[in-house]
Amino acid sequence: MHLVRYLSPVDGRPIPGVRTGDTVAPLEGVNSFAELLRLPLGDLQAAVAKLGQEEPVEGVKFLPPLDGRGEVWCSGVTYERSRGARMEESTEQSVYDKVYTAERPELFQKAPAWRVVTDGEPVGIRVDSGHDVPEPELAVVANSHGEIVGFTVCNDMSSRSIEGENPLYVPQAKLFAGGCSLATGIRPAWEVANPKDLEISLVIERAGDEVFAETTSTAKLVRELQDLIDVLFLPNDFPDGVILATGTGIVPELDFALAEGDVITITIAEVGNLTNTVAVGREPFAFLAADNLEEKR
Repeated sequence: MHLVRYLSPVDGRPIPGVRTGDTVAPLEGVNSFAELLRLPLGDLQAAVAKLGQEEPVEGVKFLPPLDGRGEVWCSGVTYERSRGARMEESTEQSVYDKVYTAERPELFQKAPAWRVVTDGEPVGIRVDSGHDVPEPELAVVANSHGEIVGFTVCNDMSSRSIEGENPLYVPQAKLFAGGCSLATGIRPAWEVANPKDLEISLVIERAGDEVFAETTSTAKLVRELQDLIDVLFLPNDFPDGVILATGTGIVPELDFALAEGDVITITIAEVGNLTNTVAVGREPFAFLAADNLEEKR
């Protein structure tokens, strides 16, 4: 079962629902993901159990699983591989070594709901970067009460060249058009037995050929998921919920960089899949800033 947002086949408006196999059904009495993520966990579980008429998924337009005032945040340097890659690319190596073992995690805002793309849509790389990679990450979905209610797949696109030049450039290396993609579905937390033991795989294809493939496991994540959420909520309110990407354990070697047209596929066991094609610059993402975006997404 996955919690999803999709365009209603009845009137075309975005609605929350539940996808099970080849069918999808709307939630009764819940009009948005923001409304759903305002509920305490017990009430959310009850709301998810109240479904309307099932429809076949064929032809259904699925949307990013976030709306309203929802935000995506990220945690960095949470895997040993990430620490090593950041140190390898950076002119200031010690900051990454320190944050990996520090009590306080690295947290940064990635995107508001309206900037998020989803499965089948493009992801972006900056025209002024030159060295970009995807970062496959388990993303934790928390309600407005700071409770973990689900998990999804995140591609936290990153410019290695910009961050490597100076760690203070992290916002520019991380926040740009098409820089954040989420799978269409959220797997409820109560259906994932152990989120710290999930296989994550990344495959990149170029002109039909596989040019990179690797797997890792969330077992290698050095932070506890609830601890990350607690630190995130300590100084902030998230009235419509928040999704926190928990860092990557897969980073290609320095001789690999994404190119326009590359197809990126991320799979997380028990959680879901996410596939995007690489586009360059901000123009391919002009649709995200359209005045009528809220009506369509």
